[in-house]
Amino acid sequence: MSCRTYLIKLGELTLKGGNRAGFEKLLRRNLVTMLRARVPGARLRTGNGRFYLTLEQTPETRGEAPAGGETDETDSLEAAVEAALSRLMGISGWAKTRVCEKTVDAVIASCVEEARALLSRGAGTFKAEARRTDKSFPLTSYEICCAAGDAITGAFPELSVKMKKPQATINIEIREKAYVYSVDKKGRGGLPVGSAGRGLLLLSGGIDSPVAGCLMAGRGMGVDGVYFHTPPYTSPQALDKTTRLAELVGAYAMGMRLWVVNFTEVQKRIGERGPPAWSTVLLRMAMMEAASSLARACRAKCLITGESLSQVASQTIENLSCAQSRALLPVLRPLIGMDKERITAMAKSFGTYETSILPYADCCVLFSPEHPVLRGGVKEAGTLYESLCLPPLIAEAVQSAGVRKCGYYE
Repeated sequence: MSCRTYLIKLGELTLKGGNRAGFEKLLRRNLVTMLRARVPGARLRTGNGRFYLTLEQTPETRGEAPAGGETDETDSLEAAVEAALSRLMGISGWAKTRVCEKTVDAVIASCVEEARALLSRGAGTFKAEARRTDKSFPLTSYEICCAAGDAITGAFPELSVKMKKPQATINIEIREKAYVYSVDKKGRGGLPVGSAGRGLLLLSGGIDSPVAGCLMAGRGMGVDGVYFHTPPYTSPQALDKTTRLAELVGAYAMGMRLWVVNFTEVQKRIGERGPPAWSTVLLRMAMMEAASSLARACRAKCLITGESLSQVASQTIENLSCAQSRALLPVLRPLIGMDKERITAMAKSFGTYETSILPYADCCVLFSPEHPVLRGGVKEAGTLYESLCLPPLIAEAVQSAGVRKCGYYE
């Protein structure tokens, strides 16, 4: 039986001192949950700032592979592992690594084999970097790098050492065993999901709110979602689009419950009785009240929005204050200081952008006034809001909300 091993580097949680063990336990549980259905038989162990994930390849499967190649099964398992690691909050990076015994000969031989793979991928320059946590190893880190460089250039004259900006770096870690790798992929960082309570995300079909949900997952927060649906004004496609976004955010947040709240009657009441210039601000106030009620029912400790300061008329500091006046829980706005270009880049990184730009608008977009109030006063907003008599409509909408499970690893 042959194996493939991934060396996984832990992120910020390594700074947690006496609480570190709890964070590591949660991170391990999250990774096992991600892999359970997709990568059966994977083995995970921990050790001093690293996780080691081993995939086993059976003799039967290995016999089907072409010489020097991988089986389709192995490729599929590795793809599943890397998809999970790319969404796992709490790790700074990972690499598929060669594992060998802690002898000088074995380590240098593994470095030469890694260089052979680099050469096949077109590399012409490299450097070696060593980290020796086991100080009993007979060579220092510098001596390991020198020995590896000499052996590699001797075996492959077409490869040359370049200390600044090489095309590849061969990493050598001397721990309980030796690990050699050159393709080091960056992780999401942050803290493991579940280490910072739960929040309720006001999820629309736009670019911003899914990014906000992913960012809060990266701070260790479990994320549930609420979507305010206004049929027949908003289409079934808009609901499907938002559900798909919840699936994508849930893949980072270890699953998301999405509450779908029918807000048609609330929207109609605002349209019939509220001043048109105030319609978006009043709607946001109603959403905050409804989300607060729902959050308490699902034991969320805060609300999360995708608002960015002054990006649109409803997001001036005055109008944000109006909306927040109806919130009964803290409101977290992780995008508040970001511009649209940066948010869009993050949406592409998280894989939500292509879904967000599908042409199915939500109620905030459909009912946006031509000339909105820009700097509403909290007192005036409160007076207007109270005149609408919305609480019974909101309570009915929240009570009848449906829930969907999105993005869970089962």
